[in-house]
Amino acid sequence: MKTLPRVAITVGDPSGIGPEIAEKASKDARVLEVCQPVIYGPTGPAELSAYPAGQVSAASGRAAYDLIVRATADARSRRVAAIATAPISKAAFALAGLPWPGHTDLLAHLCDLEASDVAMMFWSDSLRVVLATVHIPLARVPDAISTDGLHETIALTARSLPDFGIPRPRIAVAGLNPHAGEDGLLGTEDARVIAPAVERARAEGIDASGPYPADTLFVRAARGEFDVVVAMYHDQGLVPVKLAAFGKAVNVTIGLPIIRTSVDHGTAFDIARQGVADPGSMIEAVLLAAKLAARPQA
Repeated sequence: MKTLPRVAITVGDPSGIGPEIAEKASKDARVLEVCQPVIYGPTGPAELSAYPAGQVSAASGRAAYDLIVRATADARSRRVAAIATAPISKAAFALAGLPWPGHTDLLAHLCDLEASDVAMMFWSDSLRVVLATVHIPLARVPDAISTDGLHETIALTARSLPDFGIPRPRIAVAGLNPHAGEDGLLGTEDARVIAPAVERARAEGIDASGPYPADTLFVRAARGEFDVVVAMYHDQGLVPVKLAAFGKAVNVTIGLPIIRTSVDHGTAFDIARQGVADPGSMIEAVLLAAKLAARPQA
């Protein structure tokens, strides 16, 4: 009998819906067919009593952090094959004095990598998006995009997609400005920064193209013209993904030496511990983690 991979499910911020969706996902029949789920964190009323429902607190932020640290250590030592994470609160992390703005940067740190070595990808059947920048103010995005950095994100995407069954991904790169700059009339970053990164990737044999106007690019990708879109900033990429596949999309950190997936939503403090949280994205995250863990190793 084949041994199913062990997948760690962290409950995220214990004051949010994470404990509920983690427990529901761990009992889902589809999940139990493909892996052995292992919950990291409190789920029962007694255990959760130290974390008031729906409230941002330093205690909840620290608890979420400690769970991620423990699960990552277990993944690196192969005690678990993958990690699927429930959402954390960035505000709670800040109250706890933790410097990381989210899972992605923290996981890079725990795996002895720089934040620039990894990227956030949102995966769904209809649309896949990799973010060139993540949790930074919109005003800082233009200065945060460099030709070298964007080229590395494109190259990382090309290296990672074969693990998802796409051996030669068609990578479309979104423009930063309206109409991808309109030949410089609406901004110079597209021609000056983004286009050279795409050309460098193409010179290396990567099937990359762009920059394309973002207002039509995601429609083209959803119709199958491209396998993945590299978006320039958080909302540029996540608005179309969540419109197309909210509750079904999975957040994947690419570039890590471990497998990590997550949900496509936040802590939902307003419905915490009411028994109504939808575990759909958590289930999809665990299923994808198990699928990646079961793939043949090179």
